[in-house]
Amino acid sequence: MRPAGGRRAAPRAPNACRLLGRRAHGFYARDAGVALRTNMGLLRSLICQESTTFKNVWTTHSASPIAYERGRIYLDNYQCCISSIAQEPRILYQKPKCSKSEKIEDALLLECPLGEMLPNPLDYKSSLIVLTAQNWLLRLSADSGEILEKIYLAGSGCKFRYLSWDTPQEVMVIKSAQNKLPAASRQIFGNTVTDVDVSNGILIIMYSMGLVRLYSFQAITEQFMEQPFDLGCEFNWNGQVGVVGKYPFGLPCNIKITDTPPLLFEASSLDNAFQIGGYPWHYIITPNKKKHKGVFYICSLKDNALAKNGIQDMKCCSLEPDWIYFHPDMSGRIIHVGPNLIKVLKLKEVESNTDQTEISEDFIIVANREENCVNSSVTVTASGRVVKKRYNLLDDDPEQETFKIVDYEDELDLLSTVAVTQIGADGRAHLDLHCNEQGILLKSIPLLESWDVTYSHEVYFDRDIVLHIEQKPNRRFSCYVYQMVCDTAKEDECSRHEKPERVFCKKGGKIFEYI
Repeated sequence: MRPAGGRRAAPRAPNACRLLGRRAHGFYARDAGVALRTNMGLLRSLICQESTTFKNVWTTHSASPIAYERGRIYLDNYQCCISSIAQEPRILYQKPKCSKSEKIEDALLLECPLGEMLPNPLDYKSSLIVLTAQNWLLRLSADSGEILEKIYLAGSGCKFRYLSWDTPQEVMVIKSAQNKLPAASRQIFGNTVTDVDVSNGILIIMYSMGLVRLYSFQAITEQFMEQPFDLGCEFNWNGQVGVVGKYPFGLPCNIKITDTPPLLFEASSLDNAFQIGGYPWHYIITPNKKKHKGVFYICSLKDNALAKNGIQDMKCCSLEPDWIYFHPDMSGRIIHVGPNLIKVLKLKEVESNTDQTEISEDFIIVANREENCVNSSVTVTASGRVVKKRYNLLDDDPEQETFKIVDYEDELDLLSTVAVTQIGADGRAHLDLHCNEQGILLKSIPLLESWDVTYSHEVYFDRDIVLHIEQKPNRRFSCYVYQMVCDTAKEDECSRHEKPERVFCKKGGKIFEYI
């Protein structure tokens, strides 16, 4: 509606301010991020519907480890890639069997950086960064396996084995197997170093006596870098001229630490267990004595002060220890997982002292165990006879439902848990999806295959896919793929009368089993 005179009314100032404020923070009604968040919200609603189920669509087995990354399943040391999205196993690529020297030691999925122009259109597609046994770093197309880039790292004097992210999708860390430290390094960092790492710009050094020391990697680079270089450029290094990243020149070691760098922080913790997170910044350690195993101290990074209620101890009597970590949703919360209890904790200021923080429970998730706990030392039979047990069951006894895996699906904002009960040789597991804000159970997905608690297991919940990877003795690996099914009325009716038939097929030399 227009005012008199046919002129449009000016927008209200508060709305204009609000619009400008949202735009300044990157909120646009039609941007891709808004569309993705809307779609993920719809998918979450579909997944949590009562009628929605997850069906085991196919299974495969392998004599080598199986890996999973964003809808892709890798077999045969990353030589075979299968899509987990299709209802039938679809082989994206299969490369010839590689030699021992070409064996892949580690891999990372690399995705397109945001807000940056890239030189090649192929660079905008996902790729797989792999590290080979002969110190080559390769960038492969995630869809075809084609080699897009090759970088030679170093000669035989150093064996690189591990890949990780310093800054996710931006800065990569390539770590070698442990070597004996040179004399100069031993003078600077000591001779009891057991491991090193780089994360979020911090050099982390761990010692055999449980000591952990943190240094600024940027400060080390600025102080001790002798000469910078660029990949693919000719470089003169100690009288040798070569192209950086090409064989046999590789990457020159252009940082030589000649003095002890400034120490940012140090702490002593059992088994070097040390984590930083939360807001304001806090760290979690276990006092460096065996008797404190399973006890966690949450302290302020600013002044090392123990938070109020900062000692977390579940007092578990179990074979597998409980574990604790900062929530990956960047909320600053803490997740503490025991055999039958998951605590989500939050940091908050103490009302009477704003300089101190307090740990309080946000919510808890409890395993589904019988009220008359099997740990009871006295039971009464149906005839009224009193029977005394000679032993108490452990908190993680397989006959009681026990939490094995806790993970976070960031796109759907769901906390996923895997709980297992095993009686005799038959173990049953289910994947539960909880509201990340309140811990409310929204969905329970039974895993149909038997679960042996003595085997190694990984479970991935990725949008509308559930994957269970199992390692059995003698290097036997299995992968079970589940997909979301929304309309199951007809299928359920058929399943009541017919036992599902197993169908086997062979693709690319691999045998797949349909159920």
